[in-house]
Amino acid sequence: MIRLAIVDDDALVRTGLRLILGGEADIQIVAEAANGVEAEKFADGVDVMLMDIRMPVQDGLATTEKLMAHPTAPAVIVLTTFEADDLVLRALGAGAAGFLLKDTSPARLIEAIHAVAAGEPMLSPAITRRLIAAAISPAAATPMDSAASASLATLTDREREVAIEVARGLPNAEIATRLFMSVATVKATVTRIFQKIDTANRVQLAIKVRDAGLL
Repeated sequence: MIRLAIVDDDALVRTGLRLILGGEADIQIVAEAANGVEAEKFADGVDVMLMDIRMPVQDGLATTEKLMAHPTAPAVIVLTTFEADDLVLRALGAGAAGFLLKDTSPARLIEAIHAVAAGEPMLSPAITRRLIAAAISPAAATPMDSAASASLATLTDREREVAIEVARGLPNAEIATRLFMSVATVKATVTRIFQKIDTANRVQLAIKVRDAGLL
């Protein structure tokens, strides 16, 4: 059973999500909150949080950053109406496991909840490419980071090749073609990279690759 919390300041949105998800046999809505301060109170009792990004009192960005400090932090899916909001990029950088627009289909939303509950990141490929591009753009450039370099140094040569292609915004199928690998092998390699360098999604990985000076 996936224990779910809905965090949104709009009561109508919370009601709509409750109606969409209430019929799922393996999803139990255990809490609701209208802002991040309320959400923090039950952080240890849920598996997945659907998190609005713009809320009063404490927004989704600050809340996500604080939640990731919990030893049993829930997986956070950012729900927003903003496709290219810099707050979304920062939330993913802070450790959010997913990002979906509020007009996402119910089936896609349910798929995302199951994915992040199982430890898989869930980001729209198109949005992921845009976020990665923003993360590694010249305007976002920072001096080479020794911690990022040390982290990437733990990867094998093949894993580092895959990490660089991910940071370039390529989906698994294109990486497979470019590096002469199967899609399944690329997917397994990306998952292994996430685990080895403690990243939750492709955007975080892209930022580390950039900070290590590999792009």
